Amino acid sequence: MGMFSVSAVIMIAGSRGSYALAGAVTATGLAATAVVAPFTARLVDRFGQARVAVPATALAVLGSLALVLCVHYDAPAWTLFAAYAATATTPNTGGMSRARWAHLHRGDPAALHTANSFEQAADELCFMLGPVLAATLCGALFPEAGTLVGAVLLMSGVLVFAAQRATEPPVTSRTRTVASPLRTPGMPALLAVFLATGAVFGALEVVSIAHAGGAILALQAAGSCAAGLVYGSLRPARNVRLRLLLCLAAMTALMSLPLLAAAGSASLPVLSACLLVAGAATAPTMVTGMTLVQRSTRPEQLNEGMTLAVTALLGGIAAGAATGGWLVEHAGTATGYAAPMAAAALALVIAGAGTAGRASRAG
Repeated sequence: MGMFSVSAVIMIAGSRGSYALAGAVTATGLAATAVVAPFTARLVDRFGQARVAVPATALAVLGSLALVLCVHYDAPAWTLFAAYAATATTPNTGGMSRARWAHLHRGDPAALHTANSFEQAADELCFMLGPVLAATLCGALFPEAGTLVGAVLLMSGVLVFAAQRATEPPVTSRTRTVASPLRTPGMPALLAVFLATGAVFGALEVVSIAHAGGAILALQAAGSCAAGLVYGSLRPARNVRLRLLLCLAAMTALMSLPLLAAAGSASLPVLSACLLVAGAATAPTMVTGMTLVQRSTRPEQLNEGMTLAVTALLGGIAAGAATGGWLVEHAGTATGYAAPMAAAALALVIAGAGTAGRASRAG
């Protein structure tokens, strides 16, 4: 999954000569996923992970193959948007995996914290290797190679995941209609935080690809992966909301480093080091946010609740990718690095406002 966005940007920008178009296409696909994913997750909660994930993945893979054909045969631009939007049925495997951890470690917050941290570190490892593999394949073979290999890996990976029936949470029968997790107090504000955080990732990805190529994104993911492993080994503070504020404040501060490096025309090694350090706040922020979602969601709606969080994240990535592509096209990559820092600051403000609101209601 970490290969698709980078592969699409490289493939489309190389074929059509426009990072703005590439960013807009990937943003459209992510926005479509943000709309479709909650419905897919609701089906997962109702019928089980294995029964839903496999056919949903098959549909998404067909969308990826359609995008390759449209680019290869120079189809009209609108077909690129339509094909990439068809990948919206990609199941939230990260959410399904976290649902399994929550089921296995229910009643043990410390073990669940460690498991969530491990899961986030594993995600970061995939998103560290994915862009590198995608950029290498697209450059060494042909522009469509990254998307094709990614499609094969996605389908085979979901088949292997779905085969692990021993850890799959049981489907809970519902005797009454249950309100959407969106109606849980505090959930809308938390989703807004995920939306702004996603904009950090989307803008950073497009701007970094335009500035130095897709391989440099591995450094940001490497910093996040290492931080996730360290964070999981620590005993977390009990006040999860305060922990989230501290993580977002660190992310805002660290996201200023790539901006300063690019604006100062620093060398590529310096920018690489800045991206490595900037990634250190990513995993702790995501782990803490997902912990809040798990605590706020009913057990029988866990996949839907976490998919809503990922959906908000994807929506933010879409907005960030489009914004980053526009800034690169019209103001240059140095200015583009202001977008992820501004998005991180927005996430911090939203989280602070939500925490203050809860405190005033409690008072």
